[in-house]
Amino acid sequence: MTSLPARAGRRCHNALNPLHSTVYFSPDFTKELAGVGIEDSNAAYFAGRGAAMGAVGAGVITAAFYNFNHELVARHVPEVWRTASPGVVLEARLRAVDTTLRRLLGAEALASDEMAEAAGLALRAAEACTRHARPLYAAHADLPVPERPHLAYWHAATLLREHRGDGHLAALLAAGLDPLEALVSHTATGKGMSPRWTLATRGWSRTDWEAASARLRDRGLLDVGGGLTEAGTALRAELEEVTDRLDSAPYEHLGAQGTERLTELGRGFLAVALGAGAFPADLTGQ
Repeated sequence: MTSLPARAGRRCHNALNPLHSTVYFSPDFTKELAGVGIEDSNAAYFAGRGAAMGAVGAGVITAAFYNFNHELVARHVPEVWRTASPGVVLEARLRAVDTTLRRLLGAEALASDEMAEAAGLALRAAEACTRHARPLYAAHADLPVPERPHLAYWHAATLLREHRGDGHLAALLAAGLDPLEALVSHTATGKGMSPRWTLATRGWSRTDWEAASARLRDRGLLDVGGGLTEAGTALRAELEEVTDRLDSAPYEHLGAQGTERLTELGRGFLAVALGAGAFPADLTGQ
């Protein structure tokens, strides 16, 4: 039995994750990674998010990231580690986090009591995250917590995001959705990335997309117009419920009051960032 209101953990994740994720698409991230020699955007993303795992090969990145075409990953990994070591990449990423959050939130917000409180709450929640079968979370959990509150907040948001993400991949695998089927069905909900963005960043072709759509139609999950059927809608809802269940421990540990407060603080920071135009339009389904 849970002591939390329904979907409390999901609401908290939705408040924290956008500000965490936008760093990877910010001009500051591009600049910092280019500064250490990584100029290709795909290579920068694979290195920036995967560096916590060490100088791993393409297979590990493909497995941990799930929805990228392995051929795209293999074009950049492990070659990217010959350009910049994981340690150098992690330092560049943290500099990008600092610059991005300063630009989007402002110095006053970063130095506020609310930021320190949010960092403390998020770190407390992350105490209950578990490493088993969660490679991206486990790798980041081995990194030191930055001292400055806004960097500690982003670090804790990373732990919570990767913990939930690793669990979500387990749910996708159990549901029998391969990487591209997962993307196509998510886009069909109206909440996923646009097909244009997916094809441009994940390494899949339009032919691949259509083949995945056909497989989903054969399973009765997608209709001829590309929308979810009743069964498809039910499956996507079940995926989120399973993900919530696998990700409940951090928020149970934080408690209902703490989770509600962290959500409130996260939404406040997110509203400021949205006002600064933080998020690329193609990250939406529009």
